[in-house]
Amino acid sequence: MACQEDKLRKVMDLGFEISHIKDIDLLLEKILLEARGFTNCDAGSIYVREGDQLIFRYAQNDTMQRKLQPGKKLPYSTFRVPISNSSIAGYVASNGAILNISDVYDVGTSYPFSFNRSYDDITGYRTGSMLTIPLKNFRGDGIGVLQLINAMDNHGNTIPFAHDDEEIILYFANNAANAIERAKMTREIILRMNKMAELRDPKETGPHVNRVATYSVALYEAWAFKNMIPQPEIDKNRDVLRMSAMLHDVGKVAISDNILKKPGRFTPEEFQVMKLHTLFGANLFSDIYSDFDESAAIVAISHHERWDGNGYPGHIDPLTQKALPGFEKEDGMARGKLGREIPFFGRIVALADVYDALSCKRCYKEAWDENEVLDTIRGEAGKQFDPELVEIFLDNIDTFRQIEKLYPDHAE
Repeated sequence: MACQEDKLRKVMDLGFEISHIKDIDLLLEKILLEARGFTNCDAGSIYVREGDQLIFRYAQNDTMQRKLQPGKKLPYSTFRVPISNSSIAGYVASNGAILNISDVYDVGTSYPFSFNRSYDDITGYRTGSMLTIPLKNFRGDGIGVLQLINAMDNHGNTIPFAHDDEEIILYFANNAANAIERAKMTREIILRMNKMAELRDPKETGPHVNRVATYSVALYEAWAFKNMIPQPEIDKNRDVLRMSAMLHDVGKVAISDNILKKPGRFTPEEFQVMKLHTLFGANLFSDIYSDFDESAAIVAISHHERWDGNGYPGHIDPLTQKALPGFEKEDGMARGKLGREIPFFGRIVALADVYDALSCKRCYKEAWDENEVLDTIRGEAGKQFDPELVEIFLDNIDTFRQIEKLYPDHAE
């Protein structure tokens, strides 16, 4: 009994932890990681409900992860399944009850579904026990499914999930569902802010900002792993960085359509006006109430700075639009920020933004060949970009390729 009380206390503490994560993608990762730790299982996935379908949103697998180099992310593909009895996840979402299966290869005729072995056949992984839990909000509405795979004993052998843990994991799942709903609302608010910019500038699409944000987090994580940053600091920074990166160009809402939608090249005067979007974006977050406000302002104002000091807007007061004392050039304009004068998050988003802009088709250009993109970024190390970040980016290009597939432009 004391053991169950300890588990319940741990789950309550976990509920408090996840309630502080605001970004939906990072929240799903944390929920799955903690649920797996609680049940001591090898793998798992999370589905999020959209209409009458479940979207496969996140996956973890320790066995497959160990085959990768340290610090590398496990690749996975997103897909949809109907909320119906045709799959395990769909069955649980449809019926709203937890399902504990000792061996998914041996469900027989007990259930109306059969296990899809395609992933196992491709990878050589063996899925055995599975605990599938509905995610219900405080109103009792199903918002997704948490699926835990291959409970392990102390010797690393696959065993069935303990039935005694089901009630506690359901409690955790309910807390997780409410946190997911809050995070989805936060994401939706950010996307609506970006849609205002998209109405003005068609380049600022939902997939674009999601890719830039996810690239930024992946780049930060790889840097943090290399520099042995403590995990609590990583978790905190990932959350604010991802949301801030999504809003890097939100200041474009204040730029005139005559400039923003001009099909040709800007005149020098027009380009000076266009540069102001960095200041307008920073001013949106000038009242600092949280780490997110501070981070969003930093990213907005610094993502067009260059490592060699030739970027913009430089050392400037975003409210007065005047150069800070001691940082004026001969013409009175602000000197660009140089090297590590550029805030770290700004350096990260600068690289992520340019990579996406070059890699994807725009109304004024075709997507560049990947080799051309990588050669350009490699050549800009120490010029436009932080050379350390370029090195880390190139070492993790497979992760960036995977992210691009998760947020295709045709999804909007």
